[in-house]
Amino acid sequence: MEKGVKEILFRYFIGMIIAVISLFLPFFYFIFRPLTIWPTVWILKIFYNVIFYNLANISVQGISIEFIDACIAGSAYFLLFILNILTFGITFKKRVFIFIFDAALLLFMNIFRLVVLIAILVNYPSIFDISHNIFWYGISTIYVILIWVVSVFVFKIRAIPFISDIKFILSKSKRIQKN
Repeated sequence: MEKGVKEILFRYFIGMIIAVISLFLPFFYFIFRPLTIWPTVWILKIFYNVIFYNLANISVQGISIEFIDACIAGSAYFLLFILNILTFGITFKKRVFIFIFDAALLLFMNIFRLVVLIAILVNYPSIFDISHNIFWYGISTIYVILIWVVSVFVFKIRAIPFISDIKFILSKSKRIQKN
């Protein structure tokens, strides 16, 4: 089997292993929950009276707030990981740098989003639900896409996740058929 095909199979194997493991051990949430909640609390403490109960619950100006898994955006980190692992022609070292870059951008944006939404909840509770929905359904999805697009330009990625793998395999199968 050719080296490029082995590399593709290995990447997909790793991607499947991570996907299956993350179904039972939500490690993206385990890693990013404290990295999200602590800075959010620290920033909020500059402006508000904040009581920290645990990594799932705080009180801001007497308003109880629960951080559910969706607040942590673990599925967005997982999506960025999958886009990374399913992209052809990237070295392991570059993959690590890309994921760290992507995760950092997502983390900073998520902290900003949480601080803004909590400020809206405290100061303008009547518009919280619509603001939350706008962030959740619109801005968050667009932001994850933008993170990947920025990575494509910053790291000069020339492949399209999954599609470039298929094209490579098809080109190899056409060469085999000609011989």
